[in-house]
Amino acid sequence: MSNGNNNTAASKKEKKYSQSREIWKRFKKNPLAMIGLVILILMFILALVADFAAPSVDGMPGYNLQDWTRARQFPSGEHLFGTDNLGRDIFSRIAHGARFSLAFGFVIVGIGVTAGVILGSTAGFYGGLADNIIMRITDILLAMPNILLAIAIVAALGRDMVNIMIAVGIAAIPGYARIVKAQVLTVKNQEFVEAARSCGASNFRLIFRHILPNCMAPIIVESTMGVAGGILSAAGLSFIGIGIQAPLPEWGAMLSEGRLFMLAGYWHMTLFPGLFIAMLIFSLNMMGDGLRDAFDPRLRGANFSKRKFKRLQQERLKVEAGEAN
Repeated sequence: MSNGNNNTAASKKEKKYSQSREIWKRFKKNPLAMIGLVILILMFILALVADFAAPSVDGMPGYNLQDWTRARQFPSGEHLFGTDNLGRDIFSRIAHGARFSLAFGFVIVGIGVTAGVILGSTAGFYGGLADNIIMRITDILLAMPNILLAIAIVAALGRDMVNIMIAVGIAAIPGYARIVKAQVLTVKNQEFVEAARSCGASNFRLIFRHILPNCMAPIIVESTMGVAGGILSAAGLSFIGIGIQAPLPEWGAMLSEGRLFMLAGYWHMTLFPGLFIAMLIFSLNMMGDGLRDAFDPRLRGANFSKRKFKRLQQERLKVEAGEAN
């Protein structure tokens, strides 16, 4: 009997491993997704080595070391990205700012996914009154733009790093709740769920052991896109003055400071923070597209078929135009 159980566990583990390997193979075939993955890894490395790139001096953080004699210097060998209006090294501030941006993105998604999974699975599994209450609340939240909802929450809770994460995370909950509910409605009436129910599995076990594991693909894809959205929202809040402010080196706040000196010709003060925000958002969006194609290769085939049909249609129109002439 024990040998049979061991064989079953081994077969499940092998199947799970083979599925992960197939997903990884399909993901690697997407060059843009791999470029996005490389950029994201480099961003993590930059965040990890920030203390070595800009060590503290006499208790003063490396990103806040000021030297008025070197203010607003352009990129050079000594200062790779130049200096800002207070003489602080922009590369050091960007390296430390990578920590804030990555922390924002992943914490915000963690809040949105955790609450969204609980609410969406409850609404989809039980339906009825629970579904109506949860979905009406999400409809109210969706009726407000995410950035305005985040501004309102920050104004109520205070302008603090944790409060900003909570504000943007709450704004992200409705999207995840709707995705999870749609997936639960698709999965909950399938045969394996009915078999588990007939064996006496509780509702909690049905949801978290049998239904949600089969809904993870779209949640993972949406989470990857959500990290990019969370980073962009946090940067936007800092840019307009209600997010993280100086002297903390958040990329949106650096953009806001640098724009005051753009007309004076100090382009480097806005170029590099904006470039790093764009690169990070690009990498996460490309990874999200790659994960979507890897988890559901039919989407990739459908996109290829559409492109092929459009090309054939254009060729046919050219032939008809030539025959008419």
